[in-house]
Amino acid sequence: MGRIYGVTRDLHLYSGLFISPLVLVFAVSVFFLVHARIPGASKQPAIRAAGGLPIPSGVELLTGREQATALRGVLDRLGVRGEVGSIRGIPQEHRLAISVTIPGRETSVDLNLDTRSAVVTERGDSIGSALVYLHKMPGQHLANLRGNWVYMRIWRWLADGTVYLMLFLSVSGVYLWAVLRAERRIGLALIAAGAISFFGTVYALVR
Repeated sequence: MGRIYGVTRDLHLYSGLFISPLVLVFAVSVFFLVHARIPGASKQPAIRAAGGLPIPSGVELLTGREQATALRGVLDRLGVRGEVGSIRGIPQEHRLAISVTIPGRETSVDLNLDTRSAVVTERGDSIGSALVYLHKMPGQHLANLRGNWVYMRIWRWLADGTVYLMLFLSVSGVYLWAVLRAERRIGLALIAAGAISFFGTVYALVR
């Protein structure tokens, strides 16, 4: 029992230290999400134009990740990096409106398929906006498009890993508390208070 306790305690400690920066990102970004106020989020956009772009034939007929991949060469030519968040087709004008995001910078590309030209609008955001973006991404919306940028795929793996380690920290924390008899009374009181707060909030929301 003593060996199991020691191993669990060490894993609990080091796992918590490892994910603490990621938990901090999620925790701080919640304040911006809850209060809907992101200091320094509005900044003057920079607009530029480019022509002679290598637009793949039939790219407007593609969808999802396949379309984002086909457009990656065009975006590289324009010097636009990041996660393609949306691609909106405007068939009557033979245009594509592409939204590309790097945490802290949002870029809109208005691509004209006939003239092989584009108008690029870049807007730099605050660190708060970057944290909010990381908090919300990746999500289940537009799942067939998400993760088209390698760094966002890495972030998704880190986010998944954080969830699994948080589950481990919760279970191991309960185990470590249960082994220490002197802490059982106050632990039960805190668990009860947390449960009452949670179920009380759920009841208030669904009634």
